[in-house]
Amino acid sequence: MLTRTIVRGPWRGAAVAVTGGVSLALAFPPAGLWPLAALGPALLVLAVSGRRPRAAFGLGAVFGLAFFGPLLWWLTNLGLLPWIGLVVVQALFVGVHGVLIRELLRLRWWPVAVAASWVAIEAVRGRFPLGGFPWGRLGFSQADAPSLPWASIGGVPLLSLLAALTGSALAWTLLSGARRRTGLVVVLVAGLPWMAGGALPAPAPSDRDLTIAVVQGNVPRGRTLAEQVRVRQVTQNHAEATLKLAEDVRAGRAAAPDLVVWPENSTDTDPRDNPAIAQTIRTAVQAIDRPVLIGAIVRQDGRMFNVGQLWLPDRGSVAEYAKRQLVPFGEYVPGRSLFRWVQQLQYIPRDFIPGDGDGTLDAGGIRIGDVICYEVAYDGLVWSSVNAGAALLVVQTNNATYMLDGQRGETLQQLDMARVRAVEHNRPAVVASTTGISAVVRPDGSIAAMTEPWTQQVLVERVNLRTTTSVWLSPWLELLAVLLVVAGLGAAVVDRRLRRADEPATLR
Repeated sequence: MLTRTIVRGPWRGAAVAVTGGVSLALAFPPAGLWPLAALGPALLVLAVSGRRPRAAFGLGAVFGLAFFGPLLWWLTNLGLLPWIGLVVVQALFVGVHGVLIRELLRLRWWPVAVAASWVAIEAVRGRFPLGGFPWGRLGFSQADAPSLPWASIGGVPLLSLLAALTGSALAWTLLSGARRRTGLVVVLVAGLPWMAGGALPAPAPSDRDLTIAVVQGNVPRGRTLAEQVRVRQVTQNHAEATLKLAEDVRAGRAAAPDLVVWPENSTDTDPRDNPAIAQTIRTAVQAIDRPVLIGAIVRQDGRMFNVGQLWLPDRGSVAEYAKRQLVPFGEYVPGRSLFRWVQQLQYIPRDFIPGDGDGTLDAGGIRIGDVICYEVAYDGLVWSSVNAGAALLVVQTNNATYMLDGQRGETLQQLDMARVRAVEHNRPAVVASTTGISAVVRPDGSIAAMTEPWTQQVLVERVNLRTTTSVWLSPWLELLAVLLVVAGLGAAVVDRRLRRADEPATLR
């Protein structure tokens, strides 16, 4: 079923693609205009409809540049080259998506197939290359949307599917030439699940509460990346904030926490090799007299790990979780010899080694699911912790590098991911950052408390632990989406051949 072309001319198509990409970027923080998560995909369909494959790829890539460029602008704190490289790679995936849309528009059920293509492309680019980059999935823009409760059933893929399906229905009303009333009905029917997620029953609460303290020690706001890397007082800042918390607890000004969380890189050295740093941490842990989860860089047998390290009073460091999903060109350099000319990579003189395990730590009977920084974007990593019994999700992060110029995009986007994860797994979530934004998130995705950037602040909040797990359908939905796209492409090929066979010989 071929649809008509309503955006004629290459420049008009490019303008629509750019408008769609920018609109989709605005659906994410810092703007956070979540309804645009449906408008962006709709405009991409309009841009590629009726185009040849090469043009569809080009318009899809233009859409991707206009989307990922603003979305990832915070990466320019590391330099223009990393930003350009990542944006271009991700835009190529959207280019492929444009070709898929162009082919799937031949189907009678193309709105469903095109929505499935969004989920399928997100699944692929979230895994490839170099472990993938799941940032910018439609579902991560929906932390404030009515559809958020659907995450408890189908996770991020279902949130993406609902937004994309609404966008497809909107595009269908324009491309099919449907009457106004018919088009309105189609959009409302397709968009109803997207808008009615709040009608889902809320999971039952647990009878166990926990008081959490999140320590944001703050870091000096260096004007350059080099100055930021040379910071050595971060550990002292977090220890001082914890000591002040201990004083407030003794004076009755703050509730005694059951667990204290420091962020990623709250010490950038191995406490086992630095007696002064170890003593600073030990003093703070003894003062608060509770388990404290810190972030550290440790060295073992000549290898470096980025870890969450659990300290107990009178015992010191007792367990640690090593980050499993490392950042390419951030924590290790693939093909290092090929990139010696990139100046920014001098700040990564040695490669980190990925850890293993399920990401859980036992803090005095409290099972923690620890994910470090952008690991929160990976479905399987978070699920592995919950599946292993974690009752609390902890996101340790260090956002300072991406906030040097005052941007909040990266830290707010990461916070929204944690909110989606809280609903997806029916768990409270804690985001601990060196300088912001730190937060405590309830299992329904709402924010109990949060800090401001570039401030030293301690959050003390009581959260309700959960032991029941949601039905986790994320990988099955992604597989179903891929199968739908493959089936749709097969049907489109058959349709094209049948049409050619029916053409008079003189028209061939």
